[in-house]
Amino acid sequence: MSRKAVVLLSGGLDSTTVLAVAKDQGFEPYAISFRYGQRHAIELEAARRVADAAGVDRHVVCDIDLRVFGGSALTADVEVPKHQSAEDLTEGEIPITYVPARNTVFLSFALAYAEVIGSTDIFIGVNALDYSGYPDCRPEYIAAYARMANLATRAGVEGQELRIHTPLIDLTKAETVEVGTRLGVDYSLTLSCYDPDADGRSCGHCDSCLLRLRGFADAGLADPVRYQEATT
Repeated sequence: MSRKAVVLLSGGLDSTTVLAVAKDQGFEPYAISFRYGQRHAIELEAARRVADAAGVDRHVVCDIDLRVFGGSALTADVEVPKHQSAEDLTEGEIPITYVPARNTVFLSFALAYAEVIGSTDIFIGVNALDYSGYPDCRPEYIAAYARMANLATRAGVEGQELRIHTPLIDLTKAETVEVGTRLGVDYSLTLSCYDPDADGRSCGHCDSCLLRLRGFADAGLADPVRYQEATT
């Protein structure tokens, strides 16, 4: 009998891979996505495509308007930074695409969802290697959140320990692509771009696009999504 697991699903490369990993580990995935005022809300169409292709029975989309706070190029009228290559990204600097407390907000919703469906497992596609430097993607943050969650819920108090699974946290983007490819993920359904055009074509120059493109290149594979310009 499969166990239920909540999977945070943005429709991007990482979360789609995590969904495949959860299924491969024998979990019955319950997907959760967020319409949080992000400029790239078209990613929710990708999340729907991915959930449908994976045979997810229940995929909920939560509405949270983080534009009331702003503070990020994804939720305010601030230009998304663009670069020519992944090597141009500044290590150790938290970029303007960081959305303050986003993963804390998302995990709180996932935690509530898990309690309601009787699950003690949450999967999230955070990564501490090939990532943009967001503080809420680090292993120490996930560990601290799990400790808090087990103090803050009825399930935790009753001895049902919540586990936050981060199967990609120590992987490079290339390794993530390789895992997903091995599990049969169709990456053409996904969208990682922070600034896609109205037709859903990726810009190819934001942090997320550049890290994704480098991951496919390092894995020796072509990225199957559409870009506004030809990529190599």
